[in-house]
Amino acid sequence: MPADTFHIAWPRLRPGLLLALPVLLLAGALAGAVLTWRAAAANREIADLEAGRDRPVATDAPAPLLLARVLYLAHRDATEEMEPLVAALETRAAPALLARARYALGNARLRRALDLIERSQLDPAGPLIVLARQEYRRALQARPDFWDAKFNLDVASRLIRDFPEVDRQVGDELKAEPKKIWTDIPGQPRGAP
Repeated sequence: MPADTFHIAWPRLRPGLLLALPVLLLAGALAGAVLTWRAAAANREIADLEAGRDRPVATDAPAPLLLARVLYLAHRDATEEMEPLVAALETRAAPALLARARYALGNARLRRALDLIERSQLDPAGPLIVLARQEYRRALQARPDFWDAKFNLDVASRLIRDFPEVDRQVGDELKAEPKKIWTDIPGQPRGAP
């Protein structure tokens, strides 16, 4: 019975299917051409960024293009401009690209901190090192086997000590905040021997 229904319905459906098939193939070809054009445009922008030519990138751009812009900005220590792009990468399903972006942001902050340390400006360098360590940790959360992030986290952790926070329930309480005696960053002592 079903075979008879097919033989009866086929002559009526055949002209419509013959007209719809080329239209569907044309729509598929156009969609493929648009996707290829977008990928080629993104690749051109990535190549420009890697060559050192600045290109603005929207936060809804493809993830590899966002990473290329983050890396471009990282080499110029533009951390404030990098943050929205890194946040946009968090919404994508690309943990390896997110880890590289977080690593680049951490490196930019650590470079700035080390520059401040070389100029003996220890107080403003401290928060930058803390932020760099935070970025390295986030990179390791996205990609736990990222050895470079592990190494740089270790280097940044050696610059500033982490002391455990202790909740004091008993003992002498300080009435006022004491003057800071030394910085968190170890450095050369000043003064005569």
